Amino acid sequence: MSEADGTTGARPAGWSPAGARERRVGTGGVELCVVELGERDRPTVVLVHGYPDTKEVWSEVAERLADRFHVVLYDVRGHGRSTAPAPLRGGFTLEKLTDDFLAVADAVSPDRPVHLVGHDWGSVQGWEFVTTARTEGRIASFTSMSGPSLDHFGHWIKERLGRPTPRRAAQLLGQGAKSWYVYLLHTPLLPELAWRGPLGRRWPGILQRVEQVPAGSYPTPSLPSDAAHGAWLYRDNVRPRMRHPRPDAYAHAPVQLITPTGDAFLSERLYDGLERWAPDLVRRTLPAKHWVPRTRPDQLAAWIAEFVTAREEPAARAALKAPGRYTDRFAGRLVLVTGAASGIGRATAYAFAEAGARVVCVDRDAEGAARTAEMARLIGAAGAWGECADVADEAAMEKLAAKTAAEHGVVDVLVNNAGIGLSGPFLDTTAEDWRKVLDVNLWGVIHGCRIFGRQMAERGQGGHIVNTASAAAYLPSKSLPAYSTSKAAVLMLSQCLRAELAPQSIGVSAVCPGIVNTNITSTSRFTGVDGAEEKRRQERAARLYRLRNFPPERVADAILRAVVHNEAVVPVTPESKGALWLSRFAPGVLRRLARLEPRL
Repeated sequence: MSEADGTTGARPAGWSPAGARERRVGTGGVELCVVELGERDRPTVVLVHGYPDTKEVWSEVAERLADRFHVVLYDVRGHGRSTAPAPLRGGFTLEKLTDDFLAVADAVSPDRPVHLVGHDWGSVQGWEFVTTARTEGRIASFTSMSGPSLDHFGHWIKERLGRPTPRRAAQLLGQGAKSWYVYLLHTPLLPELAWRGPLGRRWPGILQRVEQVPAGSYPTPSLPSDAAHGAWLYRDNVRPRMRHPRPDAYAHAPVQLITPTGDAFLSERLYDGLERWAPDLVRRTLPAKHWVPRTRPDQLAAWIAEFVTAREEPAARAALKAPGRYTDRFAGRLVLVTGAASGIGRATAYAFAEAGARVVCVDRDAEGAARTAEMARLIGAAGAWGECADVADEAAMEKLAAKTAAEHGVVDVLVNNAGIGLSGPFLDTTAEDWRKVLDVNLWGVIHGCRIFGRQMAERGQGGHIVNTASAAAYLPSKSLPAYSTSKAAVLMLSQCLRAELAPQSIGVSAVCPGIVNTNITSTSRFTGVDGAEEKRRQERAARLYRLRNFPPERVADAILRAVVHNEAVVPVTPESKGALWLSRFAPGVLRRLARLEPRL
C-alpha cells in the first residue's frame, strides 16, 4: 500500500469546497482518489458512493457535515479519479473492495475507528465491511441507505423459496421486478455499449426528470466509463453471494438504516427481520426516491450527525434510544410552525420535537419563539430555532423562507398556525378590523403556502402543509363574521391546494379545532364595545375556555396524525366534529343556531 498527499489546490473537477484536501491511496494495484474536509482531530465519517456514481454524489451531504466532523470521500476503484483494476473481470469483488476501504481508513484515521456511510453499492460494500471479521474495531458505526447486504439478500430469497406463502411469493415477485436492471448488467458488452453511447448522454436528464435530482456538477463527465467499469460490481458479486450467502454476516457495529419509501429499485420488505443480522439497529424512513444524497442532503446530514454523535457521546446515545411517538416518520425532518410562541403552535412544535424533528418556531413574539425552540431542544428535537416574523408581511415571509432554506434546507412540513381572534357584529366591524384579521388569518396562510409550497414543489420530493382553520369555518355565527370568513377561506384554500399539489406528492390538511384552552381568547378583540366591556368579555371567554379545558396538545397530536395519514379536513373537538356533520347533512340547523345571541 502506498499513499501520496495532495494540497487544497488539487480538487475534484466541478466540485471545489473550501478547505478540501485531496490525496492518492494505493492498494491492490489501483490508486484511489480521496478527498477530506473538516478538522482531522474530529470523528471521521467515510462516505462511500454507489453505482453509477462518484464521490461527488455526496458533495452536499459532505459540506453539511464538515463543520462538525472529519469527512472523507473516495472514488471507488474504476470510478471518477480512481484507477481501474486490470483486468476488470474479478477486480471488483467485495474482498478487494474491503481492502480498498481498509487502506483509506488506515490513511485518514489510523488510530481511531471511522463512521461509515454508504448509498446504493456503497451501502452494499458497507454491509460487507461491517460484517467481516477483519474490519472489526475499525468501524464505529454504519449508516446504510438504498443498498442491502448481498448475504442478507441471499438468505431473504432462500427463506421465501424454502417456505413459500402467497405473501412471500408476492414479495419475491415484487423485488424481482424492481431488480430488472441487475439482469441487464450481467449481459456481455450491452451495458458498456449503452453507457458509452446514448444512455450515458441522457442519464443526467433522466435523473432530473424521474428522480428530481437537481442539475449541477453531478454526475461528473466520467459517468460513461464509471458506469461501464461498475457493471463488474454486479458480475463479480451478485450471483456468488445469492447462491452461497455467508452464514455469519452479523454486524459488529451499530447500524442506522435509512429507507426511502419511494425507492424504485428496492422493496421495503427486503429489510424485514434485519434485527437478526444487526442487533443494534436504528430504522429511519424517508418519503423520497432512490438518489437521496442528492435530493435530501439536509435530512441525511442531520441523521448521520445525530447517529455519529450518539456513538461518540454517551449522553446523546441515551436520547437516541428513547424515541417518541411518530419518531420513525418525523425524526430529522424539517418542520416550520407559525404562531409557535404559545397555544396550539407551541404544543405543535413540542409534539414534532418529541418525534425527533428539526423545528423552526416562528412568531411575532421573538422571545416567545426562542423559548419554544429552547424547550423543543430539551424535549428531543434534532434541532430547533426561534425566528421572528410577521406572517402578514409578505417580504418578511420571503426572507424567512430564503434563510430557512439556506441554513436548514427545504421545509418538509409547514404548519400555518398563526391566527388572531375578532368578535362582534358585522355592522360594527370596520374595514381596518377586517384588514387586520384577514392579513393574519388568511394572507398569512396564503404567504406560507405560496412561498414554502413552491420550495417543496421545486425540490420535487413531496412534503405536507397543515393550515389551522377552525370549526368556525363551517359553523356560522352572528358574532364572528370576520373570523369565520377568514377561516372558511382557509378551509377552501386548503381543499383547492390539496387538489393542485397532490400530483407533486405534497399533502394539504385543514385542521379545525373548536373550543381549545389557549390564550387566543384573552387577546381577541371585540368590536362595537368600549375598552372596559371588551376586557370583561375577554376575561369571561377565557374562563369559559378554561372550564372547557380542551388542551392544545390534543390539537397538536391531531396535526401530526393528519400529516402521517394525509387527512384532508380534521375536526378535533367534539363540537367541531358535530358541527362538520351538521354542515354536511343538516345545514339548516346550523343556520338557525347562528341566530342565537352569544352570552359573553
